[in-house]
Amino acid sequence: MTEFILDPQQIEAKSMSIIRSGLTRNWLEKEYPVVERLIHTSGDPSLEQVIAIHPQAIDCGLQALKNGSRVITDVEMVRAGIAKEKLKSLGGSVECYLNAPEIAQQAKEWGITRSMTAFRMHPERLQGAIIAVGNAPTALLEVLRLAEDPETRPALIIGIPVGFVGAKESKDLLWQHQEIPSITVLGTRGGSPLAATVVNALIYTALRKVNEIT
Repeated sequence: MTEFILDPQQIEAKSMSIIRSGLTRNWLEKEYPVVERLIHTSGDPSLEQVIAIHPQAIDCGLQALKNGSRVITDVEMVRAGIAKEKLKSLGGSVECYLNAPEIAQQAKEWGITRSMTAFRMHPERLQGAIIAVGNAPTALLEVLRLAEDPETRPALIIGIPVGFVGAKESKDLLWQHQEIPSITVLGTRGGSPLAATVVNALIYTALRKVNEIT
């Protein structure tokens, strides 16, 4: 009979040890928490090959969290997966405008998706924020458009939409914009759990740094 590890901390430690031992790319030490948690959440070691982390992404994300930055998500599922109490302890909050009453009607008038509309109607909220897109490629396209203006440029874009229509292309476009710090998973794979797990990896790293100082 198989003996299972039942202690949550032991399970996580063992999982991360297995993941770390199987990594094949030369990641920076500060990138490991993001890489390991993406693989852990997906259960797919091959995901490592399509993870793309901008050289300034980790530092910019941690600085934003240190400054009490807001995290803005494209859908409620990403927002639900974020460690909101931990983020709150850093002075931050999570926002998602998708289900605001005015969004559906405005999206219909503009002839675009609700997720795209949600960002377009709140451009002033993006400056200095961490944007986490895990579902809608159109939302990522709108964020990239808004990021062209320094007044609406986020501190970090976590762009991991999933699917076969526009997802790969939107992430390729994100990665081409090297003037904007970003974290993505290239190709068709992605999803809300992966976007949320990147945010959480940054949150827990930021909390560790705070604890080390205090």
